[in-house]
Amino acid sequence: MTELSKDILARFQVRKTKTQKTAFIERMQAAYPELTVEAGGFGKPRNLVIGNIETAQVVFTAHYDTCARLPFPNFITPLNIPLYLLYQLLITLPLLALMFCAVHFITLWTGEFPIGYAAMWLVLAAFLWMMLGGPANQTTVNDNTSGVLTLCEILAAMTPEEREKAAFVFFDLEEAGMFGSSRFAQVHKKEMKDKLLMNFDCVSDGDHFLLVQSKKARLRWENVICEAFGPVPDKEVHIERASRAIYPSDQSQFPCGVGVAALNRKKGIGLYMDKIHTKRDTVLDERNILYLRDASRRLTTLL
Repeated sequence: MTELSKDILARFQVRKTKTQKTAFIERMQAAYPELTVEAGGFGKPRNLVIGNIETAQVVFTAHYDTCARLPFPNFITPLNIPLYLLYQLLITLPLLALMFCAVHFITLWTGEFPIGYAAMWLVLAAFLWMMLGGPANQTTVNDNTSGVLTLCEILAAMTPEEREKAAFVFFDLEEAGMFGSSRFAQVHKKEMKDKLLMNFDCVSDGDHFLLVQSKKARLRWENVICEAFGPVPDKEVHIERASRAIYPSDQSQFPCGVGVAALNRKKGIGLYMDKIHTKRDTVLDERNILYLRDASRRLTTLL
């Protein structure tokens, strides 16, 4: 990997507070003086843009903000939708139990149901704060330092001719609700109407690459995508329709969006991701980054 990628991995894994994000932005501007910061919108995200969005034939993206550390992993099974929904239900049960206990015991203690009712909503607010605004996860190798490194490696490897055909966007506030990509989609609605967007989110842990295509991306670009993201030794590539997979990330904001992830596979579960948002998010398979770098360059030349 390039020295920039190594530096980001070593010194800029945590990008959650304004100060941490500013330090990362300054490091990126030092490497890419042409980088522009697009700020504004709900939550005041700061998206980082390299290249000309209007003239680019493909836009490569990744979110650079980092999540809060959680006591449980964000377990994702994109192609096993019943299991995905069951897990989401299971992690809400302790919350529902806490909310019930709050309203029940506070009401018994005070004799005032409105106080117990208010306590229930305080429990919910505390849970949401833990999910979104709690202490930063200190290990973010896969989610989503891996996506940031992928963009940096593509940028470093591209020829000037390839760079002319591509643009790069590092989204802010994905973890808080995709506010950065939502703002970018709003500002660049005309330019992104028919433009292919490849979004890299959690791509360093797993031997199975999953590409989730929107309907419009599939109809317009599937043949090119399949050719560019061809077979790779010791890995497998799965190209799926968005209607058949759940992978909630920034590509969902765009008409021609394609989400790219790396996953593991287990019998009875299928493709899965199981370490992100926890201290176990430490796996970096450099082969994944290099494959995505080369496949992205192939894609650019084919467009």
